[in-house]
Amino acid sequence: MRALVLLVCLSAGCLAQRPQPCSSPPLLTGSLSVSTQNEKLMAYAKFSYDALGKRLRLKEFGSYNNKSFQLDALLLYRQGVMYKINYENHTCCKKHLCAGFHPLAIPKNASLLGQAVLGSSSGPGQGILVNTWAGELQMKKGRAKYMSTVTEFGCIPISTLFHTDKSGWMVTSFFNNVIGLPDPQELIPPPFCMGAHLEEEDEEDPATFFSLF
Repeated sequence: MRALVLLVCLSAGCLAQRPQPCSSPPLLTGSLSVSTQNEKLMAYAKFSYDALGKRLRLKEFGSYNNKSFQLDALLLYRQGVMYKINYENHTCCKKHLCAGFHPLAIPKNASLLGQAVLGSSSGPGQGILVNTWAGELQMKKGRAKYMSTVTEFGCIPISTLFHTDKSGWMVTSFFNNVIGLPDPQELIPPPFCMGAHLEEEDEEDPATFFSLF
């Protein structure tokens, strides 16, 4: 009888330890790099992320279609608008934001590919335990494949591979993440944006790639 109880307890412990889909902290600040398989986009950005208010601020620079760019973009998904901000001349372009907000989270129907240690497990502080998940998402223009790696504790994003028919695979790596918003004003349009009028959206825009995150 004792053996049976011990077996049940061990089984329950194993089940409890199995990684589960998770959501990243709703308020997050950090940096990321992104590149696409078709080599159209290579960029680095600092971001401020608010899942509660569905807001995202990106200060980025990189290369898009073999042309270098700098972009300061505030994406407000609830209002359906994106502000392109230029602090040098205090101008602001306001455009429609057609893409939907995708929180930093592992979908509940994702499949666990495996668990691993980044770095080393030989000593304390030498590595970090991460989980890698994969699946598909239904987007407005068809289905997309993804593979995401997050930390086991805290569900902090490490990297995401995202595939669409248009751009192929897109790789995003996250680093220097900080939980919270050190400067909440980053997610509020500056005063000189208040009078901006909606403009026609560009045919292609590097900011639209980041609307997936």
